[in-house]
Amino acid sequence: MHLLRILFVSVFLALLPTFVTAQETDSLALRQNTINAAKYLKSIYKIDEAIDTLSTLVGLTFDEEVLSELADCHYQNGDLENAAGTYLLLTSVNPNNILYKVRQVAIFYKLKAYGQAVEVGKEVLRIDPISAIAGLIGDSYNQMGQYDSALVYYNQTLALKPFNESVVSKVAKIYLDRKEYPEVIAISDAFLEFSPDNTNIAPVKGLALYLHGQYFPAIDIYEKQLKLGNDTYSIHYYLGQCYWRTLLLYRAERELKAAWQLDSSDVNLAYSIAGVLADANRPFDDVKPWLDKALAMLEPDSSVLSRIHQQYGLGYYKKQDSWDQAIEHYKKAFNYNPQFISALSTIAYCYEQKKEYKSALEWYEKYLAVAKPGSSGYKFAQKSIEILKGELFMEE
Repeated sequence: MHLLRILFVSVFLALLPTFVTAQETDSLALRQNTINAAKYLKSIYKIDEAIDTLSTLVGLTFDEEVLSELADCHYQNGDLENAAGTYLLLTSVNPNNILYKVRQVAIFYKLKAYGQAVEVGKEVLRIDPISAIAGLIGDSYNQMGQYDSALVYYNQTLALKPFNESVVSKVAKIYLDRKEYPEVIAISDAFLEFSPDNTNIAPVKGLALYLHGQYFPAIDIYEKQLKLGNDTYSIHYYLGQCYWRTLLLYRAERELKAAWQLDSSDVNLAYSIAGVLADANRPFDDVKPWLDKALAMLEPDSSVLSRIHQQYGLGYYKKQDSWDQAIEHYKKAFNYNPQFISALSTIAYCYEQKKEYKSALEWYEKYLAVAKPGSSGYKFAQKSIEILKGELFMEE
């Protein structure tokens, strides 16, 4: 009996490791199946379901593969806060994983945390000179208004990827804002050697030439763009401006009017057409309509301004202690809209509350001169005038 017991214990101990290993194998298989299911759900854009599936595997132990998939799901789902937190956890454990850092740069930029995007982006570049990351660092500096630093990283991007149209445009814009036109022309030329018919960069060079006073080279660029089918407002507008400054007035008129057909909201364009017609010694009857259009754009809508000042006045009127401000705005409201005659009696009432009876009487009488006799407002003003005259008599 003792021997049987020893044999039983020996067999049990021999089988125990096999039993535990089988449990571990089943657990690993379940984990992998769950991850695969989540990946499939993510691939068919069922991101929320993928997150729920992966969440069942998140426990007390750190599982990098699960957290990496979870971070990616949050990122694709637009949940940038959770994605940032998960990638932060992953980089704290695996700081050399470049994918985590690249995602962090993109997330920080989208969250407008530009300083953090720059910091992590530089860490990425120390590991691998990725042109897109250099570009994002440049964009971050650009957003922060640090344009010299932006140019450093934009130029680094172009060194890695010379024909990046988007980055060339951003560099050109910085130079244009600084009025550094030769730099714009130089960077545009470098790109146009690769893509001479580009419809985005060529007009940028044309603008720099125009602003730099080189009108004929600019005309060549804009005319070529029209032949390529780039029939946009800016092409016609600046081509017209170039023709105007080179005294090719009939061509300037043609191009500026073509621009007007595309966008009639620019006061400078209306004035430019009037200027071209005047320089061409056209009759004033031809020039005047364009001056009228320009003037109409500059003059504010009086009815809108009247309503705005009316609301200001009403607000101060209701405060019961800001009569001067109420008077000021009601006067402006009436000046912009003389049909708003109730403003006159309101102004009079405000003066009355200030005990400035002579001014109140003056404004009530202005109201009576235009109000409808017998109306409630008319009767109110008459009664108020009677009271005010009594007050003034007592004062005298």
